[in-house]
Amino acid sequence: MLTEMGLHAKQAARWLGRTHSEQKNAALMRLADLLETSMQGVLESNGQDVADGIRNGLSPAMLDRLTLTPARMRGMATDLRSVAGLPDPVGETFDESRLPNGLRVHKQRVPLGVLGVIYESRPNVTIDVAGLAIKTGNVAILRGGSETVRSNQALTALVHQSLADSGLPVKAVQFIADPDRARVLELMQLHEYVDLIIPRGGAGLHQFCRENSKIPVITGGIGICHLFVDASADLQAALPVIHNAKVQRPTVCNALDTVLVHQSIAEQFLPVVVESLGQAGVTFRADECAAEILSFPGEQGPKLMDRVYQAGSGDFDTEWLSLVLGIKVVSGLDEAIEHIAAHSTGHSDGILTGDPMHIARFIAEVDSAAVYVNASTRFTDGAQLGLGAEVAISTQRLHVRGPMGLRELTTYKWVIQGNYDIRI
Repeated sequence: MLTEMGLHAKQAARWLGRTHSEQKNAALMRLADLLETSMQGVLESNGQDVADGIRNGLSPAMLDRLTLTPARMRGMATDLRSVAGLPDPVGETFDESRLPNGLRVHKQRVPLGVLGVIYESRPNVTIDVAGLAIKTGNVAILRGGSETVRSNQALTALVHQSLADSGLPVKAVQFIADPDRARVLELMQLHEYVDLIIPRGGAGLHQFCRENSKIPVITGGIGICHLFVDASADLQAALPVIHNAKVQRPTVCNALDTVLVHQSIAEQFLPVVVESLGQAGVTFRADECAAEILSFPGEQGPKLMDRVYQAGSGDFDTEWLSLVLGIKVVSGLDEAIEHIAAHSTGHSDGILTGDPMHIARFIAEVDSAAVYVNASTRFTDGAQLGLGAEVAISTQRLHVRGPMGLRELTTYKWVIQGNYDIRI
């Protein structure tokens, strides 16, 4: 079955790769309209998936990622229209030069080809990937999680309708509905047809893809994200940044997992953080120093504040995906950078500070895909960073890092023009 899908995908890629921007944009605009006009059917399918997820004991984080709402669907439509309005990178020329021998040389952007995207829980990924793939002339073979098959089938049907209505090949976006994990392994063997594997899910999925794929894999999307509150930070302004990074949507990869606080402000600032975020339902995992600050005398010894617990051995290596926040007191910038180097997954890490030299050092020394200065980590998102949407957040070095938008879904070819030249 998948070999046939791969063959159809390769054929569609040749067609879509030479399609004009206007036709691709028309398909995106049509899909955006369908998401709004056909919303009820998709929501009904999603409701069945959510009900099954509850019965099967899915975690609150997984259920949140699985759930579609009218607002989320309208957001998906908005993102598609944004992508349609962005410049098409395909065909863009750059690095032009004329060599001493008279040859004219430039690089020209072309689609990557056929993308195999494997993801869990989040049906919005179906639309994000479809939209970005169509815009960049790429073809996508999608394999979502078994917990969201109905939702993904309903969304894929809308994608197919938009492609057909716009005169583009329906096989440009294909969905593997079979929930058997063997299909994932089979997809990763289709090196004759698939050019890149992009997993979006937990660490287990990423490891499985790296170990078993015969096709290049781009991994990312697992975030153990940090904010360091420096001694010079504006504490009144820092509090809402931390609140936003942790509370706005705690189940996503760019949500805050650990806040590091300079020891000179810890006694003043930590109780305020606990009180403010605690009102939003956050619980805390405190290192020894933070726990001492956040405790008070009890009848049988010191007692931690409500919602504060002593951090365990693996707590600072945990992507919480829930309303849990690690807190640690550090001696200064050096220890903060060392902690991030030891525990970060290279996704999104930031500093809250008023010290220009500390800003420069943090940017230079923290090796994450997204490095923040005085801003919430929640901005690591294709739409938020002006890309319209993203296929994934890459935390590796090849060939892209951070949100993978339009330009990140292209490669290039060399174009050399001469006048019947020969090499001597």
